[in-house]
Amino acid sequence: MDSLKMFIDNQWVKGSSGETIQTKNPANMEVLAEFPRGSTEDIDKAVQAASEAFKSVEWREILPAERSRILLRIAGLIRENKDELAKLETLDMGKPLTQAYADVEVAARYFEYFGGAADKILGETIPINSEMLDYTVREPFGVTAHIVPWNYPLQMTARSVAPALAAGNTVVVKPAEDTSITTLKIAELIEQTDLPAGVFNVVTGYGHEAGDALSQHPDIDHITFTGSVPTGSAVMKNAAKHIKSLTLELGGKSPNIVFADADLEEAANWVVKTIIQNSGQTCTAGSRLLVEKSIKDKFLERVTEIMNEVTIGPGINDKQMGPVVSEKQMENLKKYMEVADEEGTEIIRGGKAREDMTSGLFFEPTLVIPKSKDSRLAQEELFGPVVAAFEFETIEEALELANSTEYGLVTGIWTSNINKALWLSQRVRSGQVFVNNYGAGGGVEMPFGGQGKSGFGREKGLESLKHYTQVKNVAIKISK
Repeated sequence: MDSLKMFIDNQWVKGSSGETIQTKNPANMEVLAEFPRGSTEDIDKAVQAASEAFKSVEWREILPAERSRILLRIAGLIRENKDELAKLETLDMGKPLTQAYADVEVAARYFEYFGGAADKILGETIPINSEMLDYTVREPFGVTAHIVPWNYPLQMTARSVAPALAAGNTVVVKPAEDTSITTLKIAELIEQTDLPAGVFNVVTGYGHEAGDALSQHPDIDHITFTGSVPTGSAVMKNAAKHIKSLTLELGGKSPNIVFADADLEEAANWVVKTIIQNSGQTCTAGSRLLVEKSIKDKFLERVTEIMNEVTIGPGINDKQMGPVVSEKQMENLKKYMEVADEEGTEIIRGGKAREDMTSGLFFEPTLVIPKSKDSRLAQEELFGPVVAAFEFETIEEALELANSTEYGLVTGIWTSNINKALWLSQRVRSGQVFVNNYGAGGGVEMPFGGQGKSGFGREKGLESLKHYTQVKNVAIKISK
């Protein structure tokens, strides 16, 4: 077991309370490491370090091109350490090794992509009259807080930190208590670069302690949070106390809409892929399946066959699906299966934990047919490998079903008719729409975020830089 420390002002430090948290490998429940249980005092130290770094000449006067070179250096270090990072991500979170390697590459791409953009954050000139020069500049907010979820710790850290740094902010990261190891490893790599002290800080701890203290700290200028709706609401309330800006991504209940004229084999394979990736613990998971009535039985039969072939095992053995992250998450899934029974939901396949595995945290790929689109399994985010199926007869009915939840994150549309695809794309309430493909959140270059209770603001792509900068207008009178 490793004993880890927090990273504040380029120093590795213990928590002020002296208390620690243990993290376990969900595949066998062995303790992997312990790290500090961060407190309000630790958050204060990190925010102060970030605030002083933001005001320092060393960071404020750094050339944008130099910021770019530092971010590109971080990307290179991530790739150089890909084997260690992938293994740590797999052991800590439980996901298959192949998925962990993909996460490492995506993390590197975030620093690479935003490194390329750091010296291209531009303002505009605005025509007023011949006696006035009016222009805008985009300036960093200052100290940005990043509250990272447990399902993609490496990716999610990079996803928000890279654009924040590219824009010239300083950052404080609070990783999830279940999966903090790779975020601390990123700090170790950043320590090897020329990033000035205090620009990047990591405080570990529980969400209701360190996370809460960070989100309501008066010296934080912007908060990025990914997680549940109730916690997101609490973060918004904290931010409101000091009028701070927010980027929130709060999950989804995303549908795959399958028409009879689609490539049904391709669609069936992707329906399964989008629900077993990361054991369904993905905000963009395709957790609802809407199928045209004429092919429903045949299509569900094929989805079931593919689910039957899914290999399950410890992430380090690189099967198709690993365990869920924790006992808490497994208990949540079991409770939803009890709800399914109470609601009269038909369980086509799965619906229970595997009892023949190395721990009690392996859950079978599951296909269910709820009684109603208003049932809890149709409306609530389970965050597990469970997909709820429904039938439709008309495109209007498909749209009504797609828009029947409070979420609006991702939609997959499967059809060979481009008119159907465009008609639905225009009307579906969703931050991202995929036609005849389904990217789990999409690529680094693609703006990502939700509507409704899926949150607001955008991450990924150049669009995200707008959420880590604020516009200043300057008007200069020209005299003879």
